Amino acid sequence: MSVNSITAQRQYSLKENGMKALEALMRVTAFRPLGTIPVTEGNRADCALFLLAADLRIAVWYPGAEIIYQYKNDETVGRPMSILGYGKSGRDEQEEFSRSIQEGRFIAEGWQLRKDGARFWASMMAAPMHGENGNVQGFAVVVRDLSDRRQRQEQMRRGVAAGPAAPAESAIAGVVSGEFDCIPEANDAFLELVGHSRAELLAGKIQWSTLTPKKYAALDELAHEEALRFGVSAPVRKELIRKDGTTVPVLVTTAILSLMPFRWVAFLTDLRERERLESAKGDDEALEPQGEIIGASAAMKAVTRKIGVVAPTDATVLILGETGTGKELVARAIHRMSARKDRPFVTLNCAAIPSGLLESELFGYEKGAFTGALSQKIGRFEMANQGTLFLDEVGDIPLDLQPKLLRALQEKSFERLGGTRTILINVRLVAATNRNLTQMMRDKLFRSDLYYRLKVFPITTPPLRDRPEDIPALVRHFMKKYAAKMNRTIDSIPLETMEDLVRWSWPGNVRELENFIERSVILSPGSTLRGPVTELQADAATVGVDATLAHMERQHIVRIVKEAGGSISVAANRLGLPRTTLIVMMKKLGIS
Repeated sequence: MSVNSITAQRQYSLKENGMKALEALMRVTAFRPLGTIPVTEGNRADCALFLLAADLRIAVWYPGAEIIYQYKNDETVGRPMSILGYGKSGRDEQEEFSRSIQEGRFIAEGWQLRKDGARFWASMMAAPMHGENGNVQGFAVVVRDLSDRRQRQEQMRRGVAAGPAAPAESAIAGVVSGEFDCIPEANDAFLELVGHSRAELLAGKIQWSTLTPKKYAALDELAHEEALRFGVSAPVRKELIRKDGTTVPVLVTTAILSLMPFRWVAFLTDLRERERLESAKGDDEALEPQGEIIGASAAMKAVTRKIGVVAPTDATVLILGETGTGKELVARAIHRMSARKDRPFVTLNCAAIPSGLLESELFGYEKGAFTGALSQKIGRFEMANQGTLFLDEVGDIPLDLQPKLLRALQEKSFERLGGTRTILINVRLVAATNRNLTQMMRDKLFRSDLYYRLKVFPITTPPLRDRPEDIPALVRHFMKKYAAKMNRTIDSIPLETMEDLVRWSWPGNVRELENFIERSVILSPGSTLRGPVTELQADAATVGVDATLAHMERQHIVRIVKEAGGSISVAANRLGLPRTTLIVMMKKLGIS
């Protein structure tokens, strides 16, 4: 047999095995039946199909790839796939393709290059091709141009709000779909939701596409892609078309069951009751223009103005303030007013996680990274991709972990614990702390480069003692909130009680006030709030003389520092103390 015939036979074997892998990949990536479009022609407008040899050189180049990349067949065959821009974003292409041999496939997103040098954003799926002897002959690759569709998805996300978690009383319906559009299995709650019978389900008359208005098609496709990448999609608010033609609002979370065949499960929450209650809130919404950020004082108006300025941007925000001043509410308001409002809002309290586990919580880990790592875990950064990550108590991040956090923020990429693959992310970070990061920098407990990276746009939440004029509105808000929770009717507050509440300094800030009002609602026998104000004075007395003196000492130091224009040296001189002693005292008393 001649060399040419052997080469031709290998080319045919590669192409034949490649077509099987391409068919499988197309079934996963398209999210809809291929119909009569032959994959061999490669004529899908948004898909480039090609085969790679085992050394990652291009072996077969289909017409669809010519359309997207603008390269002709004779310009690509035999050349390395790096000409397409893959591998130039810092990822190890050899490692990813090797991983696909063990896992059966891999998915990645990133920038690709056309022949003229223009970049476009694309997703890539690749599967290994095995010969009769089991050896890997090469890889089948499907690349999807996401440029136009990403723009459509952004428009969809702006027009369709993803809802928060629904109340427990809402009806839940689990739906299991077969390949693509078919729904062979569904529970009774789902059938009742859409108004179809089980006989219609068994007869195959219910299809997902007929239940979904066309305007949600791109959103459904996005949910499937998220589920492929992360195992489960973020909840999305949409509507379903009932049998009688009416629509019902639902919250949908999608997860992938299997790839071959492609099967998925969707969990739906009936939002009709919740939306009815929200529409009946009426005047309550005027009280909370930023969620539960309540207050008309000059200090709170300054905070809400800053939220309105920074929210539409992607700038990193550092929220400073004492404990209990509502820093997380500010973070949620920033997310809610941003272009990422329909994407995930992921939170992590850095002080609540042991320092040894914080890295794996932030960045995740690979299977086998350490003893007990029996499976891969996705970290908070990956969970928050395309959305917002809120790091509370960021001042408690250990010093040795701070460089990795800084790199993730600057490079917008990271590696999981125990992994070598670089993962690209697009996350907006909002951080918060009640600690004095400036002093921590001087004490070598916090990196200055990380501090300045976080402090792009600082917002300080004022303590409640600095805005006593907001206390009446907060008291009425919490009174209505807990009275409704306890199925009570409390609609009035004695003037003397309100005056006592306004006079109290509230060292625990809004959190202390909220807990006090909850206790007051429990103790009130009738329709009038009877706040046990004497308990506040008793609490102060039981702490002892030292605490009372500390409170007076704190107020005196704060006054002197303010009069000194914030200069510690000047304040220390006026107090007759060494500067270092004053700094230690301020730290002890919680003065920032």
